[in-house]
Amino acid sequence: MDERLTKFETKMQKSLDNLAGEYAAIRAGRANPHILDRVKVDYYGTPTPVAQVGNIAIPEARIITITPWDKGMVKEVIKAIEMSDIGINPGSDGSTIRLVFPELSEERRKELSKDVKKKAEECKVAIRNIRRDGNDEIKKLSKGEDISEDSVKDLQDQLQKVTDDYIKKVDEAASVKEKEIMTV
Repeated sequence: MDERLTKFETKMQKSLDNLAGEYAAIRAGRANPHILDRVKVDYYGTPTPVAQVGNIAIPEARIITITPWDKGMVKEVIKAIEMSDIGINPGSDGSTIRLVFPELSEERRKELSKDVKKKAEECKVAIRNIRRDGNDEIKKLSKGEDISEDSVKDLQDQLQKVTDDYIKKVDEAASVKEKEIMTV
């Protein structure tokens, strides 16, 4: 691949990575510690990810336990989880916090499935915008440099192939997440 196209491929990969992060935050009825990735705890005045203030474990398929290393942080962690948008009420025995994931209803599964499709479409749009920016830059090259029309066409074809690959990866990621959500 032409080195002039690598920056566009890098941007497309970042879009795909962002989608993967968003999918990790969608709960599918099973306990997934990534749902806590965006939850920040006020750790002595500094917003800190939950994973950095305690031990996160999954003792059962639908339960996450968080054991803060500093027992004084239990209330702060509970407050941070309640303030977040994960939609689960934490329970505590004073030293360990338990998050119990309820079984998803069919209606909620369908809503989440639509959300997965929407996020996939947004990612595809971002990838296509990157392709458009790449094509614009390639057209500028043809005007500014001594580059043949064939070379311009080759660059555009290579960029289109990269775009098609990333669109396919987005579809695969969406399909996997949708299957995970719809599995009872």
